[in-house]
This record gives sequence, C-alpha cells and structure tokens, in this order.
Amino acid sequence: MDTLVLLGSFFVLMMLGVPVAYSLGLAALAGALWIDLPLDAVMIQLASGINKFSLLAIPFFVLAGAIMAEGGMARRLVAFAGVLVGFIRGGLSLVNILASTFFGAISGSSVADTASVGSVLIPEMEKKGYPRDFAAAVTVSGSVQAILIPPSHNAVLYSLAAGGSVSIAALFMAGVLPGLLMGLTLAALCLITARRRNYPKGEVIALKQALKITVDALWGLMTMVIILGGILSGVFTANESASIAVLWAFFVTMFIYRDYKWCDLPRLVHRTVKTVTVVMILIGFAAAFGYLMTLMMIPMKVTAFITSLSDNKYVILGLINLLLMLLGCLMDMSPLILILTPILLPVATSLGIDPVHFGMIMMVNLGIGLITPPVGTVLFVGSAVAKLSLGVVTRAMMPFFVALFIVLLMVTYMPWLSLWLPRLLGL
Repeated sequence: MDTLVLLGSFFVLMMLGVPVAYSLGLAALAGALWIDLPLDAVMIQLASGINKFSLLAIPFFVLAGAIMAEGGMARRLVAFAGVLVGFIRGGLSLVNILASTFFGAISGSSVADTASVGSVLIPEMEKKGYPRDFAAAVTVSGSVQAILIPPSHNAVLYSLAAGGSVSIAALFMAGVLPGLLMGLTLAALCLITARRRNYPKGEVIALKQALKITVDALWGLMTMVIILGGILSGVFTANESASIAVLWAFFVTMFIYRDYKWCDLPRLVHRTVKTVTVVMILIGFAAAFGYLMTLMMIPMKVTAFITSLSDNKYVILGLINLLLMLLGCLMDMSPLILILTPILLPVATSLGIDPVHFGMIMMVNLGIGLITPPVGTVLFVGSAVAKLSLGVVTRAMMPFFVALFIVLLMVTYMPWLSLWLPRLLGL
C-alpha cells in the first residue's frame, strides 16, 4: 500500500498536468504523511539533494553550451564539417551529422545541438535540393549524439542518482565510442538514402578557403581538448573543467569571433539561470522522492520482481530496454534518470552488469526518447526550427529510429563499447 500511495499519487498528478518536478515533491509529501514520517525529514533530503559539490558542473556546462550556441560557433563547425565531407553525394546530410558530433562534444545538449545546427543547415539543405522533412529528421536524430559524447550533463545526473558511486570521468569516456558509433550508423544511412534518391553532391572547397575555415573552427574545437584533456590528465576535475569551458567559450565568442553583442549577455545569463533553476528544483524533489522509495524498499521489490521473471541477464536487459523506451516516450530524460536509476541500477548490478555500462544503456534509451512522440523535447524543437508539423517529421524519421535501435542493441549487448576506453585509461 505504501508503494501505491507514493507512485500512484505521482502518476495521478502527472496525468492532471502538474509539472514533473512538483509531482515528485507532492508525491513525496503524500508518501511521508502516509507512513507518518516527519515532514522535516523530507525537507532535509530535498536540501541535501542539491547541496552537492559535483552539481556545480551542470550550470557551468549549460552556460558554456549557451554561449557557444549563440556566439557563432555552430556556424563555424558546420563550415568545418563541410570541408571534411561536404563534397560527397548527400554530403550536406553528412555535414549535418558531423557538425552534431562536434557541437555535441562542446555543448553536451541535444536541444542546443538541434536548435543551432538545424537553424543553419535545414534551410541550406532545402536550398540544395534535399526535402525539408529529411533535413529535419537528420538534424533531430544526429543531435542524440550530444547525450553520449562528453561533456554530457546527463552523465553528471546519472552519477548523482547512483549515489556518487560512478565516476563522472568514467561516464564521459564511456560515451565516446557509443557516440561515434551512433554518428557512423546515421552517416551510413544518409549515404544509402542519398544514393538511392540521387541527392546532390557538394563542391570541393579550395585549399586556401578550407585552411581558413579550419583555423576559424579550431578555436571552438579547443573546448573539447580543454575539457577532456584537463580531466584525463588530472589537471582539473569535472567541475573545474566546466568552469574553464565557460571562460574559454566567453573568450572565444567575445574576443575572437566577436559575433555576439555585449548587451545580449545579460539575457543569455538570465535564460541559463532559469534553465538551471528548473533542473535544481527537479533534483531536489527527486532526492526527496528517492528517499521515500528507499524507506519503502521499492528498489529491492523491483529487483526481486524483475529477477523472478528470468535469470538470464540478456533477457532482463531486453525487458529494461522496453521499459526505458516506453517511459522515454512519456517523460523527459532528466527526471527519468533521477527516478529510475535508484530502482534499476540495483537490478543491473545484481546481474553483474557494470554501472558505467548500464549508464550508457540508459543514456541511449532515454536519448531516443527525446526524439520520440508524444513528449520528445528535441523532436518539438526540430519541428519548430524546420517549420514542419510533428507528424511530418516523425514519418521522415522512421528509418533513423531503426538505425538508432540497432545502436541501442549494440551498446546493450556489447559492453566493451562502453567499458574499453574507461578501462584503458584506468578510470
């Protein structure tokens, strides 16, 4: 009955249209009242949930991504990707995927990726003869890479939800190969589609112009080197790398590229603060909700139920994938990470699955959920940027869903994809 009160009140509030964060908080209060837990204990858990030093990485990464998204860096990365692959048949679709890879490795945000790369490339692809719905589908599906390729602030959330037992640096490195695999799979699909539909080739860029574009883009690409190089060399932590990324992004945007106006900075910071505030409220309420779940022994009950269905870890991983894909279609990624990690991680570890590998399984699943109706945040952004209806973009994305599902199966059942690089680096 305790479980029914906690989870039932949460889902009822969600169906009534109450925002996820407040649904979590109110459900935690209802559960506490039901089991006669002092409300002070809930408030203490809420406060301690956001009073964590590791969470400082989130606002800094969000701010760095916002500065780079609006400061002209996306346009330069698109131009650099064009130098590398733009001359191939269907090259602009490959440029789109590669630009998403570069920008994802800088911003760590699928929404920022779709908005920035899409605003540049969707009109350009249509002008060159690509259908607008195909351009939107490439942009939206390519942006899922940002969930995996470091620095992903969702990896920070997963580490937090796992009780801090999983290294953020290990999660960052674990996302590299799955992220690149996703980009290559989508690129292969674009090449096949371009050949079948006879999409146009791009022009080979002259050497002098190519060098100028490359030098211009290197300032932005250095952000990647600073973040990952600093963490892996031990020069600074994930939090420190995030703050240094902000300083570098600010320096490059305002003093090197100089496309952004000083008077626009306060509005950018204001938008970032609003975003971070929503995330922190969600984390605090999720901490209180998770505390109630622990008191009611919900994770242990779920573990016992799932392991009773089968003793084969591959079957159970398949069931977990189905659950994550279903929930990913109905809820946003951040709350699902905070809610489901304390429940499902014990199931995974009881089967001998590495927590870092399981984190990548969750990231790919919930990343796909971001581009899947009816609650696909990134899909909404892509549709708005392309000025197309949700249904039109969703139909165009069907082949891309198949490609992403193949990547999900590979990440799930080939753990070395996630674990090889962290183990190589001793993380």
